[in-house]
Amino acid sequence: MTSGYTLEQLSIDQNVEYRKVVTQADVQAFADVTGDTNPVHLDAEYAATTAFGKTIAHGMLTAGFISAAIGTKLPGPGCIYLEQTLKFRAPVFVGQEVITTVTVTDINERRRRATLKTVCECEDKVVVTGEATIMLPAATA
Repeated sequence: MTSGYTLEQLSIDQNVEYRKVVTQADVQAFADVTGDTNPVHLDAEYAATTAFGKTIAHGMLTAGFISAAIGTKLPGPGCIYLEQTLKFRAPVFVGQEVITTVTVTDINERRRRATLKTVCECEDKVVVTGEATIMLPAATA
């Protein structure tokens, strides 16, 4: 079983990137799983009439990349995701690469928790920002 970082292995400003190109299949799968079939995500003809001019990925799909970064990279397997704030700043279009950066900003040893700054960018433009709180496992002998 793969395990991630323990609290003792984290340090302030430690960070990691997670990268993913958003595909139409990703958008469709997210709609299928969540039931969010808003036509701005799925109907090109409808989306052309919106301010975006074409379909956009679900904001929560983009935010899901934060979960992927936390759950697989920093701190990785074994952590428990407790809280997340989100601000959606710009749309993500199919074909764009989302670069998600997770950075440790605070470590609470007594509560075994860490606070992470979370940022998603596309083409050097911030699309989602937020802050996560996670709980980490105790170090094993």
